[in-house]
Amino acid sequence: QIAAGHQAYVVCPLVEDKGRVEARAATAEFERLQAEELRGVRVGLLHGQMKSAEKEAAMAAFRSGATDVLVATTVIEVGVDVPNATVMVVQDADRFGLSQLHQLRGRVGRGGGASWCFLLATPTTPEGTARLEAMAETTDGFELAERDLDIRGSGEVFGARQSGLGDLRLGRIPRDEAIVIEARRAAERILDADPGLAGHAQLREEVEDLLGDAVEFLFKS
Repeated sequence: QIAAGHQAYVVCPLVEDKGRVEARAATAEFERLQAEELRGVRVGLLHGQMKSAEKEAAMAAFRSGATDVLVATTVIEVGVDVPNATVMVVQDADRFGLSQLHQLRGRVGRGGGASWCFLLATPTTPEGTARLEAMAETTDGFELAERDLDIRGSGEVFGARQSGLGDLRLGRIPRDEAIVIEARRAAERILDADPGLAGHAQLREEVEDLLGDAVEFLFKS
């Protein structure tokens, strides 16, 4: 693609290699590519720890065609529009979330022609494998959002946990959203008529088991 006059991104999950995790660092990959596979190709580097002027210069060089390949972190995830870029290689892709991968993939193919996004990874968890499979199977952002929710879990409705198994015993978000909304309306009607649940002993017991000490605040308010 470079020989045909197009450009490419190489995306890495880290800025510098600290030796603590096995992931491609942008600075190390930039130096390696210049010395090895992309020797003779104009390669640029862009990451969030660079000074603003340096970042702007690197992006301007890529946008103008002065560099052929941009090695970058997720700083290019949003707001970067280079129609001439037709190839993206994402290193250690299993370390990125589905929304990140979807946003990154959207940086290529903006010129209307054929484009390619290569996700390179050796996932070590079922979740990592599932994310890559989802990316390979669809480009629909809404479907990927639902797949992401299935993979991560919905977290808690009552609580601060934003992923993992939910505290809904039978329902599943977003599939059962309408049922959850109707259940909330029913609960509000009951509480409006009986704020302390004095006439709903079994329901109060269930709420107390679920909310613990917070239940007193709920009934008082």
